[in-house]
Amino acid sequence: MSDNAVLHLNNIRMRFGNFQALKGVSLSIRRGEVFGLLGQNGSGKSTLIKVLAGFHQPEEGSEVILWGQTMPLPLNQMEIKKRGVAFVHQHLGLIASLTVVENMRVTALGTRTPWFVNWRREAKRVAEQFAAFGLSIDPFATIAQLSPVERAFVAIVRAFEDLKASDAGYGGEGILVLDEPTPFLPAEDVKRLFGLIRSIVASGASVVIVTHDIDEVREITDRVAVLRDGELVDILETKVTERQAILDTIVGSRIDAFAKARGVEARPPAVTVTGIAMGRAAPFDLSIGEGETLGVTGLIGSGFASLPYALFGAVRATGNMVLDGRSIDLSRLTPAAAQALGLALLPGDRLGAAGVGSLSVTDNITLPVLPDHRGLLGLDRPGMLRTAGHLSELHDVRPRRPELPLGSLSGGNQQKVLLAKWLQTKPRLLLLDEPTQGVDFGARQQIFSALDRAARDGTAILCASTDNEQLEQICDRILVFARGRPVVELRGAEITRKAITEACFYSESQTAEAAE
Repeated sequence: MSDNAVLHLNNIRMRFGNFQALKGVSLSIRRGEVFGLLGQNGSGKSTLIKVLAGFHQPEEGSEVILWGQTMPLPLNQMEIKKRGVAFVHQHLGLIASLTVVENMRVTALGTRTPWFVNWRREAKRVAEQFAAFGLSIDPFATIAQLSPVERAFVAIVRAFEDLKASDAGYGGEGILVLDEPTPFLPAEDVKRLFGLIRSIVASGASVVIVTHDIDEVREITDRVAVLRDGELVDILETKVTERQAILDTIVGSRIDAFAKARGVEARPPAVTVTGIAMGRAAPFDLSIGEGETLGVTGLIGSGFASLPYALFGAVRATGNMVLDGRSIDLSRLTPAAAQALGLALLPGDRLGAAGVGSLSVTDNITLPVLPDHRGLLGLDRPGMLRTAGHLSELHDVRPRRPELPLGSLSGGNQQKVLLAKWLQTKPRLLLLDEPTQGVDFGARQQIFSALDRAARDGTAILCASTDNEQLEQICDRILVFARGRPVVELRGAEITRKAITEACFYSESQTAEAAE
C-alpha cells in the first residue's frame, strides 16, 4: 500500500450466478493522480465501478479502505458520497428538460426543502462555479439546449462540487470517478474536457477514468490498471509505456489493427442520390458503389451526421435516390419503406434508438426477421433462440447467453448484437452512425471485419463518424462536409488520419470565407 493512497480496493470478488465477474482485484488510487481503468468489454471494469458506487455487494473477503478507514460492505451510496467519492456515469444523470442551475442545485436544494428558492442567486453561484474552471455556460439554458461536451462539463462540475460539500477533511480532495465520459465527443471537445480534468486534479482531487481510447489514456492518465476476464493483469505507468504495449496487455497477445484492402477497380453504383438537401443546405449528389464503404465526416454541425438518417427516411430531406433501378422520392420515404427496400440503419445511440435494453438479446437480434419465426401458435421461440445463438457465436457476442437482457451486456457486445441484427438481412445499403463509439480495441477490429465481409458480399456501406482512425481503417472513399454538403473527397492512399483532420478544418474555414 502506498502512504499517498486515498483509496484501496483489496481482493474485490464479485459473482453473478455461476459467472465470476471479478477475481480478487486489488489496486490503490493515489492523491492527486488521474488513474485509468482499461480492459476489453466484459473485462470487469463496470462491475468494479458499480461495487465502488454501492450498486453491487462483493463477496466475503473483499475490502474497501477509504481515507484509511475500512468501509462496511456493501457500500452505502449516500455514505460514499458524504466521504468524498463522486461519480459521473456515461449517460451523465442530467434531466434534459430542466435548466443547468436546476440540475446543478437539485440535490442540495432537495435536502434543505426551502420554502422559497432565489433562482437568480443560485444561478450566480453556478456561474461562479463554472468560471472557476474557465467555463461559460448559461445557467438558465436547459440541458437539451447544450452541446454534448457542455452537458459533460455540467455533470463533472456538479460532481466536483459534491466533493467540496462532502464531510470535513475530504472537501476538494475527493475522488471523482468518470465512467466513459468521452465516447460521444469529437476530438476537439475531448481536449476541452481533459483541460477540466487537469484543473480538478490541480485542486488536490484524484480522478479515476474508464475509457477505451488508448490515445486518450496516454494523454490524460498517470497510471492505468488493466483488467482481463475479471482479473487485474497489470498496473502501468502511462507516460513510459508504448501504445502497442498497452494494447497487448489489454488483449493478452499482440493484435493487429484491421486494415482495409482498398482496390482501384471501378465499382458499379449500388445507390445514386441526386439533389439531396437537408435543412437549409444547398442540394448535392452522391453515389455509393457495390461493396464500397463510403465515409462521411466533418466538424460538428457540418451536416454529415444527418445523412444516414435522411437516406433512411428518419429525418426530413428532399431529393431522389435510385436503388437497384428503382427511383425513390426522399421527401416521401419512411423508415418502414426504407427497410422494405433493403436499407438498414444502425443509429449511434445504442440503447436509446438502436436497441431495447430491457429486451433479451434474442428479441433484439430477431426483430427484423420476426416473420421468419412465425408458427401456427405464434412465434417460434426455440427457433428465435437458435438464430440468436448462431449469430452470437458468429459475431463473438459475450457472454454467449441470448436470453440475457441486451442492457446487461457491455457496450461492445451490445454493438455486436445490433450489427448482427441488421447484417443477417443482407442489406443493399447499410447506414452507420458512429458504429464503434465506446467499443474496445479488440471488439472494434471484429466489427470492422464483419463490415468488410458484408462489403465483399456486395453491401454498400455509408459510415458517418468523427473517429478519423476508424475512417482510415475501413473506408474506400471519404466525403468531408462543411455547411451541410460535401466539399472534399479523399480516395485510396489519400485516406489518412492526418489528411482527414486537415480536410475537416481546412474545408470549414474555406467554405466560411467563401460565404462572407
